[in-house]
Amino acid sequence: MGTINTVSDIIRVHGIELADQTAIVQGDRRLSWAGLYERAGQVANLLAANGVGAGDRVAFLDKNGIEHFEVFYGTALLNAVCVDVNWRLAPPEVEYIVNDSLAKVFVVGHEFLPVLDAIAANLTTVTKILVIGGSDHAYDDYEAAVASQPATDPGTTQAEDDIAFQLYSSGTTGRPKGVLLTNANFFGLLPMAKEMWELEASSVNLVAMPLFHIGGGGWAAAGQYMGATSVIMRDLDPAGLIKLIGDERITHGFLVPAVLQFMLMMPGVDEADFSSLKVCVYGASPISEDVLARSVKTFGCKFWQAYGLTETTGAVVNLAPDDHDVDGPNRHRLRSCGLPGPGVELRIVDNDTGNDCEQGEVGEIWIRSPQVMLGYWNLPAETAKSITDDGWFKSGDAGYVDADGYVYIHDRVKDMIVSGGENVYPAEVENVLMGHPGIADVAVIGVPHEKWGETA
Repeated sequence: MGTINTVSDIIRVHGIELADQTAIVQGDRRLSWAGLYERAGQVANLLAANGVGAGDRVAFLDKNGIEHFEVFYGTALLNAVCVDVNWRLAPPEVEYIVNDSLAKVFVVGHEFLPVLDAIAANLTTVTKILVIGGSDHAYDDYEAAVASQPATDPGTTQAEDDIAFQLYSSGTTGRPKGVLLTNANFFGLLPMAKEMWELEASSVNLVAMPLFHIGGGGWAAAGQYMGATSVIMRDLDPAGLIKLIGDERITHGFLVPAVLQFMLMMPGVDEADFSSLKVCVYGASPISEDVLARSVKTFGCKFWQAYGLTETTGAVVNLAPDDHDVDGPNRHRLRSCGLPGPGVELRIVDNDTGNDCEQGEVGEIWIRSPQVMLGYWNLPAETAKSITDDGWFKSGDAGYVDADGYVYIHDRVKDMIVSGGENVYPAEVENVLMGHPGIADVAVIGVPHEKWGETA
């Protein structure tokens, strides 16, 4: 296989060497690696014709779909950056991210036309809007615009320190911050795709988590780095997912605990065909021992837990399959998120003293790794608060390490609730509630929830 050191290398190498292999499946649609390379070239030429060059941002608002990857790789071929916007956000939040990223082009799915209509007049840097599925409005049709372009590769190269991803992560104040992840950050993680998760070119990889999260977009790219086939699920339906695994002979997947729990609740799950499954990675929110134990027995594959953040390009601590022995003497490790991954250093720090905590003592988890972000987009003060001069990232999560080196998440230093894999910031909820004339004061806290992990 040709050398792959950047995101653009993924499509350039596989587009030639795995040309006839299926790259992406979405429902009845199938696209080969050669086909994806051609579409990415067309998107790149379309973006270039609209003034997008190296380092420029292209905003993308839609649910999981083939078009995401056309735009993701199309921007990479220009050494530009695709900014995936969380489609669950309210219009003012979408507007903020598109403007903050200085996006020149905004690609929007037809389903989100109401959001686009609400904010289009307020977009300060966007000069071209493309709508997937078309519209009756004054916006250009994505498909027609892409199809009009040549499928040639513009030939722009990327360097390891160029930005590969810009994903937005809200702070405790609720102001989203653009996390800058370089090719070097990303490729600090990708070798694990083969070594730990056993992904390879023959794998069939489930892409069901939202692509605007590192757990969705990063996981998808990990499989694509290896040349695997990606099976996209646009709307998460537990019963449909169970059927999809058998129909497409899915071998690998990343899921949040809430989805695993929903799948276990589906009628007929015990009779379903999971024989193709090899590895399931889970993370992004708390999981109960019961759900985990039942998942291991029901799905019958290897389970890996992954702990990480957007700012660490995803997984930095991993709980291996051997530690998922639900009936063994080390069952207590199911409460752990595992051991630091390759190249990852980890400290537990007492924020009051700045000293490392004793074994078993709770403190803030600090991480140093090639996976730690370059910083926050246009926020040097926030970057300096989060990353020390010697490269330690302050996670905001509280935890401890046991005698065997296993990491346990205890709580959160930052006031944040993780519900079904989504971050819910109490300050945001409080601000909305305080806008009601009948509410004098309010405080929002997180409590355990058997379905969602946590709820407010």
